[in-house]
Amino acid sequence: MAGGWAMLPILICSAVALAIVLERCWTLRRRSVLPPGLGEEVRNWARTGQLDPNHLTTLANGSPLGELLASALAVRNRPRELIKERIEDTGRHVVHRMERYLNTLGTIALIGPLLGLLGTVIGLIRMFMEVMRGGVGDPMKMAGGIGEALICTATGLIVAIPAYVLHRYFRSKVAGYCVEMEKQATALLDELTANQATAPRARARATTESSAS
Repeated sequence: MAGGWAMLPILICSAVALAIVLERCWTLRRRSVLPPGLGEEVRNWARTGQLDPNHLTTLANGSPLGELLASALAVRNRPRELIKERIEDTGRHVVHRMERYLNTLGTIALIGPLLGLLGTVIGLIRMFMEVMRGGVGDPMKMAGGIGEALICTATGLIVAIPAYVLHRYFRSKVAGYCVEMEKQATALLDELTANQATAPRARARATTESSAS
């Protein structure tokens, strides 16, 4: 009330920022993005040939890392470059989903102080207009009016500073997850490439043995 109408958009921004932070904290848990042992388990699937459609569907729906690895397994019989291209395409979509709402959080961090400054300026203008109409009057009222106008700036900063810090934190968290997922995808790509290289040799040995017998 003391800060004027500009407090309303600041409070709305604070509510939106809080909702985004809680949602991202839940969504970007490490266990939900990078389930422990999943990379090794998927490489064992590729090594032993346990790759039916149900496996791939469950894997893709389980986590961002699983979706990335499932995209590679879906084209496992193609050349290495095509598998790598599919991983990169899927990776862009996965990263985009992990960064969901972060631009909104960054926008709130940017406009919070501006909204506070706007409310302060409007409050000061209103106060000086009243001084022009009725004179200076009681200096204590003027000091109180300035204090009330500065409430907007303080509130905007209180909202913007945590929003900015958490925006940077979530960005760095997503970047770290991307590095880990890239490592797991590269390891799986090497496994699939090795399987492609050994399969023709195994078939050739089997053909030679059958001919000799």
